[in-house]
Amino acid sequence: MHDIAFIRTNPEAFDAALARRGAEPVAARILELDAAKREAATKVQQAQGRRNDASKAIGQAMGQGNKDKAEALKAEVAEIKAAMPEWEEAEKAADEALRSLLEQLPNTPASDVPDGADENDNVEVHQWGTKREFNFEPKEHADLGPALGMEFETGAKLSGARFTFLRGDMAHLHRALAQFMLDKQTRDNGYTECNPPVLVNDDAMYGTDKLPKFAEDSFRTTDGRWLIPTSEVPLTASVAGEILPDLAEPIRMTAHTLCFRSEAGAAGRDTRGFIRQHQFEKVELVSVCRPEDSEAEHERMTKCAESILEALDLPYRRVLLCTGDMGFGARKTYDLEVWLPGQGAWREISSCSNTGDFQARRMNARYRPEGEKKTAFVHTLNGSGLAVGRTLVAVMENYQQADGSVSVPDVLAPYMGGVTTLEPKA
Repeated sequence: MHDIAFIRTNPEAFDAALARRGAEPVAARILELDAAKREAATKVQQAQGRRNDASKAIGQAMGQGNKDKAEALKAEVAEIKAAMPEWEEAEKAADEALRSLLEQLPNTPASDVPDGADENDNVEVHQWGTKREFNFEPKEHADLGPALGMEFETGAKLSGARFTFLRGDMAHLHRALAQFMLDKQTRDNGYTECNPPVLVNDDAMYGTDKLPKFAEDSFRTTDGRWLIPTSEVPLTASVAGEILPDLAEPIRMTAHTLCFRSEAGAAGRDTRGFIRQHQFEKVELVSVCRPEDSEAEHERMTKCAESILEALDLPYRRVLLCTGDMGFGARKTYDLEVWLPGQGAWREISSCSNTGDFQARRMNARYRPEGEKKTAFVHTLNGSGLAVGRTLVAVMENYQQADGSVSVPDVLAPYMGGVTTLEPKA
């Protein structure tokens, strides 16, 4: 959500910032609705004040035996009561229209975010690692997977398209990756492990900017709850409505959860393989901090995600997203893209975003600076540390052998119970 006070004093700057994201000018309409809301609210307050004063005066007039004055005051009170619903409705209508407009507008980009229309305008920040050389033609994971326990047909039989059944050592490797990520983020990178619900209410989804604009991207249960698209939702929403202490140190949380996405806008994309699933697992990173700390926290979070790829010796690159490719709630985003030799392409494996106070305003999450009476909105950040399924894909393609087997990265040895290679089966 946007700061209406900023828009009142900087309408041109607000429109210019939205224009960088391809949005039409809306400041004039926002200010029109804001003025209508405040005018109606003022009428309501004045009417309430006059009604209260007149009600008191009726008693005084009656006590003085001045029936004519009392009757006149009663008529005035009745007139005010009759008119108030119209003004209250006008205030409510303007408020709802203003909120509806504001909640559809994306976050404004940070000044160092490059302008651009789509992923072709993103900017590579750096690369890490060396692409492996193979003495055979490397395969895509979708071709390697079935003989190793990645059963696409079984998943489809049970649940339909974009579901996969993992079996045996493949399922074990998937679990090992998640466990390794959690241990790395908690033991080395200072995140607190959490185990949040994967079913949340409307408020949690709204506060983290998933509603109302992106309702079709998520699954909803028959009792009105939502299956989380990522644990960013419950982790970030855990501070909703709170007034936190000074936040001298950011609150850093991580969780490994199931995630669910309808992929409503992804028709025809990544239909083969394990890249884009309706159900997947992710180790999420969330930070809550003071505004002055969020840029440094964004850099730190991205490095924490990178540390997983480096430990697994998977070549990757960091990309700064342009204005046209950023998510709705982000003011700045880094994507980490891992090299997949089977596809011969870089593919996203993590997205780390600083949302500023955009989510905090929607869910009223504040903190009180030390020694001050006033509160301020926190800044929230989120990132993948990492997407478990996509990391499994990256390991398969980078550690594949000529015979169709896949070597297990050394760092995962403590989690694999002696299994060092995934062997293909007939």
